[in-house]
Amino acid sequence: MKEKKIVVVAMSGGVDSSVAAALLKEKGYDVIGMMMRLWSEPGGEAENRCCTLDAMNLARRVAAQLEIPFYAVDARDVFRETIVQYFIAGYSQGITPNPCLVCNRRIRWGFLLSKALASGADYMATGHYARLRIADSRRQTAISGRRSAVASKIELLKAIDDHKDQSYVLHTLDQDQLAHTLLPLGEYTKPEVREMALKFELPIAERPDSQDLCFLGSGTAGDFLERNAPDIRRPGPILSYNGEAMGQHRGLAFYTIGQRSGLGISAPHPLYVIHKDIENNALIVGPKESLGRSQLIARSVNWIAGTPPERSLRAQIKIRYQAKLAWGLVTPLAGDSVNIEFDEPLRDITPGQAAVIYDGEVCLGGGVIESNQIIR
Repeated sequence: MKEKKIVVVAMSGGVDSSVAAALLKEKGYDVIGMMMRLWSEPGGEAENRCCTLDAMNLARRVAAQLEIPFYAVDARDVFRETIVQYFIAGYSQGITPNPCLVCNRRIRWGFLLSKALASGADYMATGHYARLRIADSRRQTAISGRRSAVASKIELLKAIDDHKDQSYVLHTLDQDQLAHTLLPLGEYTKPEVREMALKFELPIAERPDSQDLCFLGSGTAGDFLERNAPDIRRPGPILSYNGEAMGQHRGLAFYTIGQRSGLGISAPHPLYVIHKDIENNALIVGPKESLGRSQLIARSVNWIAGTPPERSLRAQIKIRYQAKLAWGLVTPLAGDSVNIEFDEPLRDITPGQAAVIYDGEVCLGGGVIESNQIIR
């Protein structure tokens, strides 16, 4: 008789990961719960949104109710060195980083997956809303322009629940990571998941969803940077789109593309942050219509299939997690970069965020936005 497959569920004490664990046990897997203890600022250890003492206790209660083993894994040092430093470094360079993307690649599917496999597990599962499937080789040929030497590849698909789809934050994963991944919630809507939590009588059925940037605790990104990177406060000029001095900013790190409020300047019409001039430490502002960009370059692109397309392709692109999909032409460049030309200008193309590429329901991959082309 074939032994049951072992799966480690990355638990958080929340609804999604708890239901994922319950579903997998119901399907016959040998389930183990693991929860990472992540870094928090000294004195604020209880404030990390992903691993408060209350969340840890809830995860233990769920594991006990499901009669599965539960382990807490200390990831504080690797999280601080990898994620927190990436966050600080990005803002220090004037960009708006998305540390959650790096956390998925380096912490969940790096550090924790390695722990899971070392423990003898076959898979790691999470409560993310996305789906996996074995690719149709004919479809791979259409996208890549050549027949893959590998008989089957794993595709990352959008979730059934479009409002909860999290394929955007999983675009950094590769074939080896996906081969050891289960995403049991991708076929369900969020209301259905809460109903299942009630059916399983889990103590977290009504718990609210967790928030991003867990290490900020109850504060803001600006508050965190003030405490942990005081040199980031480098005042400089606020300039109009035409070079007119409008005022002083308190540091480029404290502003983001498209921001309107909190600029501390007056004008006869609303002004928005349209560009950060890193070289001259200047914040460029202009009217709403100046925000439009039709082109971007993304670097460190991960193609989920393992290889880039041989030629340009028409695709839909997301430039932020909550952004709408936009049509454009994606052209691979030398190295691991791409150029994307959009059919219509987009307002909020922001260096440091990710441009994620879709072919219908399939997430092809994506990379970090490095620059954009200003329409004049």
